[in-house]
Amino acid sequence: MAGCASLTESTQQNVLVQTVLDHREIAGVGCVLYNDVGKWFVTTPARVTLRKSAGPLRIDCQKAGKGWAYEKVESKADGNLWGNLALTAGVGYVIDKNTGAGYDYPATLTVVMHPAQEKEEGPAPAPGVTLF
Repeated sequence: MAGCASLTESTQQNVLVQTVLDHREIAGVGCVLYNDVGKWFVTTPARVTLRKSAGPLRIDCQKAGKGWAYEKVESKADGNLWGNLALTAGVGYVIDKNTGAGYDYPATLTVVMHPAQEKEEGPAPAPGVTLF
């Protein structure tokens, strides 16, 4: 399995989570980050080590009286994953996809908060909806 990202790369990734409201960073926001292999809790701004996955990372944040956010971030295949497909006749690709080793999330996750009053005026977004 030469070239297999599972052998050369970690299945974990360190990311910075920051929250922004009205074009300014806002601290002290509680966020839950989760994907199909785990769940992590942070208070922004913060660094967190999470487990990589081929699936999306969902981010749900809230600060009482300030605002809320719900975002979805897709993982991206790195170069080793595609090399695997050719070098191992697809075996390494399957292993990397299952372990998440061949995928990365952005190193910095900037979550755009929505003012608290917006949440009260309408229903929360459906799971999986990306807000900008």
